Amino acid sequence: MLDRLQSLEFRYDKLNQLLMDPDVIGDSKKLREYSKEQSDLQEIVEAYREYKEIRDQIAETKAMLDEKLDSDMREMVKEELSELEERNEAIQAKLKILLIPKDPNDDKNVIVEIRGAAGGEEAALFAANLYRMYSRFAEVQGWKTEVMETSVTSSGGYKEIIFMINGKGAYSKLKFENGAHRVQRVPETESGGRIHTSTATVAVLPETEELEVDIHDKDIRTDTFTSSGPGGQSVNTTMSAVRLTHLPTGVVVSCQDEKSQIKNKEKAMKVLRARVYDKFQREAQAEIDQTRKLAVGTGDRSERIRTYNFPQNRVTDHRIGLTIQKLDQILEGKLDEIVETLVIEDQSSRLQEAGE
Repeated sequence: MLDRLQSLEFRYDKLNQLLMDPDVIGDSKKLREYSKEQSDLQEIVEAYREYKEIRDQIAETKAMLDEKLDSDMREMVKEELSELEERNEAIQAKLKILLIPKDPNDDKNVIVEIRGAAGGEEAALFAANLYRMYSRFAEVQGWKTEVMETSVTSSGGYKEIIFMINGKGAYSKLKFENGAHRVQRVPETESGGRIHTSTATVAVLPETEELEVDIHDKDIRTDTFTSSGPGGQSVNTTMSAVRLTHLPTGVVVSCQDEKSQIKNKEKAMKVLRARVYDKFQREAQAEIDQTRKLAVGTGDRSERIRTYNFPQNRVTDHRIGLTIQKLDQILEGKLDEIVETLVIEDQSSRLQEAGE
């Protein structure tokens, strides 16, 4: 581990030199590439330097114990040594986690797709609850949310809503939300007070740059049509809505939220790139996932991951056995406790896997 950390520190120092090189400063591509690499290494290098400093302090403190000290001074030195050793254990644990290979998508913006599934109108209303929950969470994080496409029901729910969250690290915190979310509550239309169970699915896709996925214009069929609202009625007489079909994969994306056909096409292309990239990633990962099950699951869209029980104000994440009696707060976007637990479980699982 120490050899690896030393090589990373050497590379970090080298990058600092390169970023001051006039040839690099004049090359925007290299400057961006080296700046990102340096930024990615900064946290682990700073932690390694802290570890080395603590290690030196431990050696100095132990040397003091070999000297002739009065009992009070010796006791103070022992207490200091104990504190240093605790810090040493903590920083080593942190370094192990930082050395886990980072998901290359972690720092990216995300495109979130929520769809009402089993439960009809109640499922659509639950999809709207989930959209609000993620929007409020994004707001607390200082991220921006932009709606890409919606399909609204007569009651104000969503058959489907697609939106982008722009913010550094958005994917790292939301990638474990993939899957089927289940709600248990008494619908407003239920006169007998019976609890109904409905579901909505969530898909979290990293935003993808053009260079990351090879999509050619000749592989895309573009169709235009008039926008429609709830119930299918026309809300626009111009052909502003856009449907893109990626012929090699069969991925289809529609967008009609904007009045401009150009803007709708731009939004649709973002979603199309993300979906095609996600499809290729999942196909490549499928074989690995058959033998590798992380603590937080595989991220399969059909996997039931969480239940929201309204009568008991309870949320349960089935992958890690976490139950929280704060449903009202969680629906207001206070997802930190769930998100942090999922991240820790994933890190622990990866550490164990690396050890094996």
